[in-house]
Amino acid sequence: MDASASSPHLRKSGSRAVVSDFGAFEPGSGFEEEALLHGLEANEMKGVSIPSSTTAPSPVLLWRLKVFLFLIWGVSCCKISWDSVMRMSLNLRDLFLYEAFLYYNPLLLVTLVVWFWGMNLWVFAQANVDFARIFDVDRNHLTHREIWKCATWMTIIVPTSMTAYLYLYSHGEVLFAASQPVILYAAFAMALIFPFDIFYLSSRYFLLRTLWRIVFPLQAIAFPDFFLADILTSMSKVFSDLERSVCRMFHRQVATIAWFEADSVCGSHSVAIPIVLVLPYLFRLFQCLRQYKDIRDRTTLFNALKYSTAVPVIFLSALKYHVVPDNWVNLYRPLWLLSAVVNCLYSFYWDLTRDWDLSCFTRIFKFTRPHILSHLLYERKWVYFWVIGSNLILRCTWTYKLSAHLRHNYLTVFAITALEIFRRFQWAFFRVENAWNNISTKSNSQVFSMADVPKEEELLNSNGHNV
Repeated sequence: MDASASSPHLRKSGSRAVVSDFGAFEPGSGFEEEALLHGLEANEMKGVSIPSSTTAPSPVLLWRLKVFLFLIWGVSCCKISWDSVMRMSLNLRDLFLYEAFLYYNPLLLVTLVVWFWGMNLWVFAQANVDFARIFDVDRNHLTHREIWKCATWMTIIVPTSMTAYLYLYSHGEVLFAASQPVILYAAFAMALIFPFDIFYLSSRYFLLRTLWRIVFPLQAIAFPDFFLADILTSMSKVFSDLERSVCRMFHRQVATIAWFEADSVCGSHSVAIPIVLVLPYLFRLFQCLRQYKDIRDRTTLFNALKYSTAVPVIFLSALKYHVVPDNWVNLYRPLWLLSAVVNCLYSFYWDLTRDWDLSCFTRIFKFTRPHILSHLLYERKWVYFWVIGSNLILRCTWTYKLSAHLRHNYLTVFAITALEIFRRFQWAFFRVENAWNNISTKSNSQVFSMADVPKEEELLNSNGHNV
């Protein structure tokens, strides 16, 4: 499972091996002085002058300067956005904010995902989790610092574009305002698929290849495949808003009133909304079926059943726009509530018993007994109590978010979606921990089994032969 040194997966773009022989010049051997004098003489012959000392700004000073500039940028964006919104009439203000939020909240949530993923990598590094071995990637994969660098730029670019959109529209420049989200979406798409060796080409290739394997599970399912697919299920609302935004851009409805017609092709009653919402769950379901085909483990069928319980939640909720109100209240809403409860409890049970291996809540107390969980990476009981309780609550709120009557309450939907992303990356800590514990246990068992194998000389002597 360990990746080879030449594997291109998640390798930093432009990286190369650095080889240094620290034993070549040992202190006190005299070689270092000779090499230093030789280097100085060579530089003097070339006319190169070596400064006696170099002055560089303090890292703390640079960090304070960056924070100061970031605060100035944030205050400026908030001030310009607030003044722009206050210029609009009251009857258009809420509708326009809803439209602006629709275009920009998907990219804001994607930025949040990148921040959380950097946090995951940082915790894995602190807990000595062999991330490269679990995900079968190159040892030279992106670190949390590079992930956070990408997230920082995304945090700057997306709100800046949103501020420009609000400012231009409030000052009557509707055409230029409409171009802002279009340019932003095109820039993000180009940054993802740009074929040249800049901006972490190998990492982008690994991401795109994994997405392709998720959409078309024509091969054996690897750990990165279903790990990323599980993350995509928590981002189903993000994909739904992306679909509506791109639809309005394609039909030239950006910064217009036509988009607010609920029955329009890109309106809130569109049949494309539940279809896009359910796609991540169907991808994960097909992965489980593929796993059953490969390994014939009935557990994968029960996992597929878990993802299938999300389908009635989504489509029964969408029926509110297409049935008589009495039928919705008396028939479809009770069915929706029942399916939501089943999906929430089933998913919560699977997280504990399968993804985290905390069966029946009892194994979290076995810190002093010989068990795989005796070597928990996070070693504090309250962490596991917190993650169990918060996972149940946020599972329920995420299921409730799929309710149709919350679709226009964009701030509530944004908050619940952000909390679901937080729950998913909280889930990632313990999912990876469980995978690492399984790998460590398997490695230890192999070591012990090799130690129990008698040596060749012992076997020969036991048979009465001498060598």
